Amino acid sequence: MTAPTIPAPLASAPLVDIRDLTIRFTGERTVYAVNGVSLSLGEGEVLGLLGESGSGKSVTMRALMRLLPKKRTVISGSVAVAGQDVLAMDDATLSAFRGRTVSMIFQEPALALDPVYTIGHQIAESVKRHEGASHATAMARALEMLELVRIPSAKRRLDAYPHEMSGGMRQRAMIALALACKPKILLADEPTTALDATVQIQILLLLRELQREMGMSVIFVTHDIGVAIEICDKVAVMYAGQIVETGTLGEIVRKPRHPYPQGLLASTVHGAKRGARLQTIPGTPPSLDAAPAACSFAPRCAHAQQRCTERLPPDVELAPGRTVRCVLAENPVPVS
Repeated sequence: MTAPTIPAPLASAPLVDIRDLTIRFTGERTVYAVNGVSLSLGEGEVLGLLGESGSGKSVTMRALMRLLPKKRTVISGSVAVAGQDVLAMDDATLSAFRGRTVSMIFQEPALALDPVYTIGHQIAESVKRHEGASHATAMARALEMLELVRIPSAKRRLDAYPHEMSGGMRQRAMIALALACKPKILLADEPTTALDATVQIQILLLLRELQREMGMSVIFVTHDIGVAIEICDKVAVMYAGQIVETGTLGEIVRKPRHPYPQGLLASTVHGAKRGARLQTIPGTPPSLDAAPAACSFAPRCAHAQQRCTERLPPDVELAPGRTVRCVLAENPVPVS
């Protein structure tokens, strides 16, 4: 008797699956902010979205939660989160989705937190809205979250207003609010940019610890490769609205294949360069008034060739999860 054939197990679908996402803003002029971005995020992973200001990182994150202005935004492509089509959600589904499935930590908590309500009230309102909890239960959760993010005198801080807290404490309160309903995915949009170095590392270590304890998936937006090294498992490098390289943290830091992340690393202080003059990336990021027809980095690239200015570079897959958008991908330029 022939033994029955056992089918191979199917690979689990990514928790976040973005395919060919294109976003443009219309008005007095058209801005092509995101141009064909594809990203995926698995359960329990921390993905760093790295790039200069204006590269489209925050716009991509806001598209994940549908926070972009409806009247001036044109979006194409697909955004699937936990098997749900985000771009097709109606308002009621979207309202339940935000905070429960996906939550976001914004760059400046002083602007993201409501100045006329106490910290405890704002966290409790989120819990009541998504879980239908009583006021007492919601306030107990708020206290629990403030203690979780290690805010001193947490019970007293429940009645504090945002302006009564320091920048570091406001950022911790923002994290507590974002995590109050135990989301599956956390989007962190440069949450340490406005903080001094000592507080910054405290927040990074806290986020990493909470991510592991709660089993969350995280997309961490930053322009600082040093910050990405502290918290990320994988990195996607973004330039002019496109993903130019993806890989594990070790692959991107030790052997970047695209000239742009190579330039970012060369301009960063680390042990091998201590005491040496830092290199810079010449020029400025391109205008986004038109969709890219060739390599957007070519005008700033020391290794640009004629073909770089004639067509869009290929998106070469070197290995699963390892891609490079560059004509030099098969013959990489050595890192100096």
